[in-house]
Amino acid sequence: MPQAKIGLSMLYCLGEPFGKMVKRVSKVQTDYVEVVDDGLHTLNKKRVAQLREAAKTTGAKFTLHSPFADINIASPSKPMLQASLKRLTQSISYASALDAELLVLHPGSKTGISMFYPGADWKQNVKSIQVLHATAEDYGVRLAIENLPEKYGFLMKSAEDFQRFYKETNLPIGIVLDVGHANLEKQIEPFLTEIPDKLVHLHLSDNMGEIDQHLGIGYGAINWQQFAATIKKTGFKGIIMTESVEHVEESVQKLRQLFA
Repeated sequence: MPQAKIGLSMLYCLGEPFGKMVKRVSKVQTDYVEVVDDGLHTLNKKRVAQLREAAKTTGAKFTLHSPFADINIASPSKPMLQASLKRLTQSISYASALDAELLVLHPGSKTGISMFYPGADWKQNVKSIQVLHATAEDYGVRLAIENLPEKYGFLMKSAEDFQRFYKETNLPIGIVLDVGHANLEKQIEPFLTEIPDKLVHLHLSDNMGEIDQHLGIGYGAINWQQFAATIKKTGFKGIIMTESVEHVEESVQKLRQLFA
């Protein structure tokens, strides 16, 4: 495995004012920073310029997590679906302006009426991803899809779901393997052994296997030594992004040790 590219997601400070987050960006000690385009950190042109200026201090590069609050690319409601796609298109444009190496996209989710329209949410999810992929290509942005747990209603939770997606679309879209999410579905090993060639980005945080806690690395039930050993064997060359919301600096250091 080549020298690891370690990153830090700013998810841990999403509750802080944007200006405070920018100051943190100017002091990061990682190769990459992942900004979350949502909540208090919702981007606009002025904020993109501030982030670019802050990153000059350390030379860190960006990845961008697209908005996910109230976003559903599988929504059966046309007005809500169009609002989601419009917001995501806006985020794609900011990823381009940031020269972000990658844009993280959440898949669609089920709704309260999904049971009445079997399979419709999956079809809309696929169609929306195709549309967003084409938009991202127009902007020169690399799009990747994150695995999300079924217990929270999401449609792409497992290696099998992603295999189905690739079979149906053959799109060159990589996977953002969120190891915490995969742990909730007992899917860490299937992702690493069944479709390792599709993994382009990692989100790493810990949990006890029940809920998505975003614990510090080593504070949950995930076997990180085993994970690191297995991912190294796959030849993974993407970014290893710390997404813990506590013990953040400690987690970064642990990842440096695991992937040294």
